[in-house]
Amino acid sequence: MRELFDAELNLKDEPFSRAALEDTIGRAEVLVPTITDRIDADLLSKSGGQLKMIANFGAGVDHIDVEAAVGRGLIVTNTPGVLTEDTADLAMGLILAVSRRLVEGAGVVQKGEFSGWTPTWMCGRKLWGKRLGIVGMGRIGQALARRARAFGMQVHYHNRKPLSPMIVEDLQATWWDDLDAMLHRMDIISLNCPATRETHHLMDARRLALLAPHAILINTARGELIDEAALAEAVGRRALGGVGLDVFEQEPVVHPGLLNRAEVVLMPHLGSATLESRQDMGDRVIANIMTFQTGHRPPDRVIPAML
Repeated sequence: MRELFDAELNLKDEPFSRAALEDTIGRAEVLVPTITDRIDADLLSKSGGQLKMIANFGAGVDHIDVEAAVGRGLIVTNTPGVLTEDTADLAMGLILAVSRRLVEGAGVVQKGEFSGWTPTWMCGRKLWGKRLGIVGMGRIGQALARRARAFGMQVHYHNRKPLSPMIVEDLQATWWDDLDAMLHRMDIISLNCPATRETHHLMDARRLALLAPHAILINTARGELIDEAALAEAVGRRALGGVGLDVFEQEPVVHPGLLNRAEVVLMPHLGSATLESRQDMGDRVIANIMTFQTGHRPPDRVIPAML
């Protein structure tokens, strides 16, 4: 980016403060935020007339007021697709970790408390034949479905509309138009949908109560999809079989009711945390900026109608 543009880089690998964002947006022609930068209408009002583009470093744009940005004539882009396989890997990893109690077992060994094999100790649940319900069958949901099929799982999904027959045949996936009905029947639920007004607290107390007592809930999408207080309450009374989270409602704060629970596996937002994905994200940002600067439509433009 330094070779191509007159770039000012945040080299501390720490989120900008609000004051730093206001200072930056007052000077920049192109802003490259991350998920930790809240780009709201108030901040955008401080941009003056020089800001032309917001090229987000990441696929999700729920931290950007896209409607306000577009209303000011700004181009907004993201980096879709490059996170797909890595995020699906992590979702599958959380399914394995919770089902087979991997983190709990590793902790026993690390603490020097492993005293030998016994027939009934630390038994988890097998994946073969289990019903996986995927909420949001986009790129990541489909990538997770392919992994789940390799583990012998039955794939079910809830989407606004069913997938094409070709994809359904490839994934051997069953569509449910009624989310509540699907939740009631699944052994494992994985949330893979974007954060929107409609999906905020998608898993609230009512929907959590629909899950079977042995069911496992996985979230590698956005923390706002789950009412974390309701989830902590359900975990506290052992109403779920297990939980695996990579994202949190008040990130980086985690509800205390989810901490230090053997049946809860918590990751520090590692979905895209591979060197390959982060490099690809940066390359995609540069491609969007270069395309815009040469007078063409950026390949990853985001508009309010898409959200």
